[in-house]
Amino acid sequence: MDIFVCIKQVPGTTEVEVDEKTGVLKRDGIDSKMNPYDLFAVETAMRIKEDNDGKVTVLSMGPPQASEIISEAYMMGADDGALFTDIKFAGADVLATAFTLAQGIKKLGNPDLIICGKMTTDGDTAQVGPEIAEFLDIPHVANVKKILEIKENSVVLEMDMPHTVEIVDVMLPCLITVDKDIYQPRLPSFKRKIATKDRQIPFYSLKDLDDHDEMKYGLNGSPTQVKRIFPPKANTDHEMWKGQGSELSGKLFDKLKELKFI
Repeated sequence: MDIFVCIKQVPGTTEVEVDEKTGVLKRDGIDSKMNPYDLFAVETAMRIKEDNDGKVTVLSMGPPQASEIISEAYMMGADDGALFTDIKFAGADVLATAFTLAQGIKKLGNPDLIICGKMTTDGDTAQVGPEIAEFLDIPHVANVKKILEIKENSVVLEMDMPHTVEIVDVMLPCLITVDKDIYQPRLPSFKRKIATKDRQIPFYSLKDLDDHDEMKYGLNGSPTQVKRIFPPKANTDHEMWKGQGSELSGKLFDKLKELKFI
């Protein structure tokens, strides 16, 4: 089985500046890591590979330093990888990101299964995976919590819905997004790090894709743009009370009533 996993590099800190003109996060010079939900996606791909003699390819869109997470995926057991990087991809919203990744998948081949993390910690939209599937015109299932069976032409999944858990049998090729705890992600292996330290990570730019229309990528291809981003105000106001329990309980009741919590 040929499995593709879409992964993303996200800020490893909450201290991230925002470009006031574009509303885009300034990622240069900050600590970064693989999106935590993508670790579950890589682990899911590895489990399927081990049971079905498959091949796992990881791909990402981002600046050149995003190749670090592809190297990390190699250390987890991924077989191949690719990074789609171009200044013209910068500032993409979920639609432009999904379109770019869909074009990248077409460039790399025709996988049987595409796996994405449920969402990213720097966006929280959970839209990119399903939108990739729409661009590729393949079925997709979100919020997958279990892989029940891999058949010759389909996969049986357990899907976590808001009020129910549903079991679906989806034809291949398809795309799934996995939730946390579907499997416990394995740690990168030092042995694999040594074995894969010279493994190449191909870089692709806009000119390598089939669709060269710059208006479909990056900020140009983003119909939604952030109007304003600002950090939440921290409220450090507090009061210190001293007294007996009966007295303090009355004060606490009055305060909660004043604040309209009760």
